[in-house]
Amino acid sequence: MYFLILFILFFPFKLANAFELNNEITQGALIIGKELPDKSIYVNKKQIKISKDGIFVFGINYNQTGSIVIDSIDRDNKITSMTYKIKKRQYKIQKIEGLDEKMVTPDDESLKIIKKENELIKDAQLVNSDFTFFYSGFSKPVDGPISGVYGSQRILNGKSRSPHFGIDFSVPRGTEIKSPADGYVSLAEKNFYFTGGSIVLDHGHGVSTIYAHLDEILVKKNEFIKKGQVIGKVGSTGRATGPHLHFGVNWFDTKIDPQLILK
Repeated sequence: MYFLILFILFFPFKLANAFELNNEITQGALIIGKELPDKSIYVNKKQIKISKDGIFVFGINYNQTGSIVIDSIDRDNKITSMTYKIKKRQYKIQKIEGLDEKMVTPDDESLKIIKKENELIKDAQLVNSDFTFFYSGFSKPVDGPISGVYGSQRILNGKSRSPHFGIDFSVPRGTEIKSPADGYVSLAEKNFYFTGGSIVLDHGHGVSTIYAHLDEILVKKNEFIKKGQVIGKVGSTGRATGPHLHFGVNWFDTKIDPQLILK
């Protein structure tokens, strides 16, 4: 009975004769679904992993438009198909001044370093493990006010730069960062150019979380981390004007809004 209650709470609505989804189809959303485990799931014609318990997950990028088509195919090749219109969002503009100019417009040598570091981060975020740690939900890694939001256009020292793909918690230096869910450490680096002290946790099926600008890293690559375990401490390393935690969520290379999974 306890499992049944939890299942109903997690999946508040059910599609007639089809799979179940847990979230609104909107830009920046992480969509978790449930289907019979002997089915195959395709999202916009691309097959995605389904667990032995019938759990699957996919993400919608911050600027993705149009529709999402989900096909569920059984062993007899019978297809159940549902189409959802992606809800568009309006994003804020955030202006940040006082950054070291080399952090806004790096020189050629620094760009080579940044490229290598970005490749390491990308490799960590492309891990496609069979874990389903994401299914239990996510808690906040720190408690504090949010100073930067997902999708906001960044104007750095008056220059337009890429949108902000995460949220920033404005908390004091040394604040302990707790893992929001079980996971494995797929990256732990102390001194990246932009993100400073950085950790990436793998939560399964391409779902990962990233923590940036850390003063201290308290975990090692490939280490198993329990939900609520302290993984590091807040700092202002990398491209930062002061102590804060940058917290990001990915489904492979799709950028997810952390505030949507923390609700």
